[in-house]
Amino acid sequence: MSAAFDLLYSDTEEELRSAVRALLADRCTPADVLARAETGRPHDPELWHTLAAEIGTAGLLVPEKLGGQGAGHREAAVVLEELGRAVAPVPYLTSAVLATEILLGCDTPEVMGLLGELAAGRQVCAPALPLTQAPGAPLPAAVRDAGGGVLTGTVTSVADAVSADVLLVLADTGLYAVPAAEVSLTPRVPLDLTRPLATVTLDGAAGRRLADPATARAAVAGALLSGAGLLASEQLGLAEWCLTETVRHVRGRHQFNRPVGSFQALKHRLAQLWLDVASARAAARAAADALATGAPDAPLTVAVAQAYCSGVAVRAAEECVQLHGGIGMTWEHPAHLYLKRAKADSLALGTAGHHHALVADFAELPSP
Repeated sequence: MSAAFDLLYSDTEEELRSAVRALLADRCTPADVLARAETGRPHDPELWHTLAAEIGTAGLLVPEKLGGQGAGHREAAVVLEELGRAVAPVPYLTSAVLATEILLGCDTPEVMGLLGELAAGRQVCAPALPLTQAPGAPLPAAVRDAGGGVLTGTVTSVADAVSADVLLVLADTGLYAVPAAEVSLTPRVPLDLTRPLATVTLDGAAGRRLADPATARAAVAGALLSGAGLLASEQLGLAEWCLTETVRHVRGRHQFNRPVGSFQALKHRLAQLWLDVASARAAARAAADALATGAPDAPLTVAVAQAYCSGVAVRAAEECVQLHGGIGMTWEHPAHLYLKRAKADSLALGTAGHHHALVADFAELPSP
């Protein structure tokens, strides 16, 4: 039986939160995010450099001997909470979590240099996998090695590929690092304007082999598990912002000469949402702690977190839009950015339904 989860935040984690939140409050306001989204190029390279290199968040999962911070999943979860709270348009989930975890899982001499570049924030790396790829699901076999690391194939819905310097490509002969200049990128119109998607086409692209097929697939499976667990923290941060902003609005908005938040029906809705967010915090923290400690039941804990936090983030964003009334329906108000991120996150790394099925399997319960 696993030890009890540590759901509290340490002093170090709170200090990290303060640094990230201060940076985002200064450089990533809702108005800034909306303005960049309207340009079609949401990624902010200067913000990413400060976040990844100067604060050092890109190397949290990387051991110190490889050039990282030697922290862990709990610290990365805190960063993702704040990024979710700001719907920040940075490739943290893809580069600092998924790509980094894949490279760490390979544990071969070929990955060390690239890991150091990612940990220092000098390069952005994106896994050439669909954003909807779920842990526990069969891995795609869309890319073939024609010989000598010459890769051919097409991968759809790759997140943050347009801002990546290097792509990690899972082919039939192993894992390859492919410079972004070697591939053809076709941007797609995403629901979430802050996390761009693209179709990646490899037509004779030259890749550097990092690991054999068995090692590569095990590394990708482990990275998807970690990514799904930490995505719950991003969903938590998003839901907390929606709840806080909605409470602030209904306390200041007056109707019939009284704050609309004083009406009992709205009190009940917000009280229920507060309970949902508090439960989501427990689930997300449990997943982060299970990943950090290597708990045997980490896959179950991650599946529970994703199955729950996904729905809470969507409900919180929907309530935020609805309870803001007419202003919540406008483009100028940031509520739609949170709703779109919540909806997109509910599909990323597996739907709630997929994770419910995993929970049933892990718990040996019959699923519908």
